Amino acid sequence: MSLLDVERLQVGYGDFVAVHDVSLTVEEGEIFVLLGANGAGKTRLVAMLRTAIANPETEQAGIKATQSLVLGYCDQALADLGDAETPAQAIARRFDTGDQRARSLLAGAGISIDMQGRPIGQLSGGQKARLGMLFLRLAEPNFYLLDEPTNHLDIEGQEALEDELLSRQASCLLVSHDRNFVRAVGNRFWLIDGRKLVELDSPERFFETVGTAG
Repeated sequence: MSLLDVERLQVGYGDFVAVHDVSLTVEEGEIFVLLGANGAGKTRLVAMLRTAIANPETEQAGIKATQSLVLGYCDQALADLGDAETPAQAIARRFDTGDQRARSLLAGAGISIDMQGRPIGQLSGGQKARLGMLFLRLAEPNFYLLDEPTNHLDIEGQEALEDELLSRQASCLLVSHDRNFVRAVGNRFWLIDGRKLVELDSPERFFETVGTAG
């Protein structure tokens, strides 16, 4: 079943078009990897999809999400994590958990009792990434939208994210420069090339153009 349909979408800012006529359909269980050079329009496309999915009342020409889509979103700057709130406050507010349950979940995600009461802005990049991962898991999404999700994750955290995506058999569209992560989770690969979106059989051709594959 299709969760997301994109048809002839113009990706860009104002009058500037970075990618012309983007058309794709994301089915259940498909993990799309969006490849391309820096500045090609990958993050802008993710942002446009997120806005359209999160605000269905604001019609975005070319983007149609099913009503059954439950979004799980994470960006490379972890911008969804407000700096002023503590982890305990954030999780209790977002997921209506009691204080004790919130602290137990945070401890299980590797956020110590001491750090749970500090503003999120004081957490390290790795701790913020673990908090973001916990939020993703608790949202129980059936569609993940991820922009460089492994930037701040250690090996254990990256493996946990891989397991999350593969075990849930959820749909996903992601941007990542992490070759091992891309190879582990991706099953469809799209490249922004010459302001067009083209499908590849594998990511290896793109990896070869940007240096020795890792």
